[in-house]
Amino acid sequence: MHVRFHRRKPVLKISTSRMSHSKTLRQAVFTVLAALSLVAAIAMPAHALDVKVSEYTLDNGMKVIVIPDRRAPVVTHMVWYRVGSADEELGKSGIAHYLEHLLFKGTKRLKPGEFSRIIRRNGGEDNAFTSYDYTAYYERIAADRLELVMDLGTDRMANTIFNDQDVKTELEVVKEERRTRTDNNPSALLGEQLNAALYTAHPYGRPVIGWMSEVEALTADDAKAFYAKYYTPANAALVVVGDVEPEKVHELAKKYYGVLPNTAPVPVRKRTMEPSFIAAKRVEMSDPRTAAPELLRKYVVPGVNTAEPGVSEALDIAGIAIGSGSTSYLYRELVTRQGLASSVSSWYQGDALDHGELGISVTPASGADVTKVEEALDAALAKLSQDGVDPALVERSRNQLVASTIYALDSQFQLAFVFGSAFAIGRSVEDTIGWTDRIKQVTPEQVSEAVRNFVRIERSATGVLVPAPEKAAAAAAGN
Repeated sequence: MHVRFHRRKPVLKISTSRMSHSKTLRQAVFTVLAALSLVAAIAMPAHALDVKVSEYTLDNGMKVIVIPDRRAPVVTHMVWYRVGSADEELGKSGIAHYLEHLLFKGTKRLKPGEFSRIIRRNGGEDNAFTSYDYTAYYERIAADRLELVMDLGTDRMANTIFNDQDVKTELEVVKEERRTRTDNNPSALLGEQLNAALYTAHPYGRPVIGWMSEVEALTADDAKAFYAKYYTPANAALVVVGDVEPEKVHELAKKYYGVLPNTAPVPVRKRTMEPSFIAAKRVEMSDPRTAAPELLRKYVVPGVNTAEPGVSEALDIAGIAIGSGSTSYLYRELVTRQGLASSVSSWYQGDALDHGELGISVTPASGADVTKVEEALDAALAKLSQDGVDPALVERSRNQLVASTIYALDSQFQLAFVFGSAFAIGRSVEDTIGWTDRIKQVTPEQVSEAVRNFVRIERSATGVLVPAPEKAAAAAAGN
């Protein structure tokens, strides 16, 4: 399942253009993630829940992160790889996501689909997802089945086979997924085109699911080469959250994952960064399948790895203050005061290996001219940049962000996601646990400065989606 175009649930931070799920059977899990639609998890305040984290490195270089959670006799087992669609070679877009599909097709000892059938027979559930910066596979199951899951996971990491017929069949599945989730969805198409416009040079401009023309040309050899290069223990981490003892998990990890040899050196992740920001970009679309106009804007901003100290945290708060909720700045301006919009949302996506994004989505009110709505948006943002962010709004946004994050981390899946995704983008356990303290130290002046420095039109791309002219005319005529 390909997600991430409109990140309208900023608290969970799983961005929807940076994530792709492959197994549509897991709609319950997809709902949690797609509510994020896209994307994506930042470093969250783990110590706010008094979480105790144990971390090991196996002899082959694979990381092991364990978080005990005694509330239920279940466990979440995740294997993370430091590879995503932004690591793909030119002309091979979609190969990371395609390989994710193929890892459910079988190994030297398991038939296609048997991995998932075994998990279900033991009362568990499994799935996987691909983003720009990482790929992960997870299972949730009774705690006494952890060794079974590790045995299966080890087999998949080392022994996946690429049967020609299965490879061809699964490619058709991926193509249909793209047609269903993107090509047949005007909002998703707008997001895809907007991302392509936003990034001039960086591979974040390519869709995770890939361009159809390149997906169609993917082969079994492409998948085998990608698997051998990136799916090696030293490029991976095991994250286990649940009713477990860290020492026992470490023992099992050494028994199963620790004996696997590395298939390649750990790849160097070096991407082309964006050049200087000198011009705003724009995407305009009309589509007969669209009932009402949509306005979407994204800014390229620093991510956690590229920001100066305090800047990513200030943008975190700004992402809430600008347009998240009925007390946010843009809601009060565009919805309450001017009546030009029926809804507004904003988010900051900073959990990336390279650039981050700040996004704003506006739904024009019924009958409102989208051009006037955009003009009002620009004027409101210019005023915010000039006047600064109200300190009271900063404090409310900070409290909202921290509280919502704590609630989100009540989930084993979210805990595993936070620490696994942090590993995948080069962040440490300490970085993750220290997020709360860093957020508390952000001042209103820092938030205002972040808005002035980075919410600038030349750093942005704006997307406008409107109904096709004939549909708009019919609506105006009352037909």
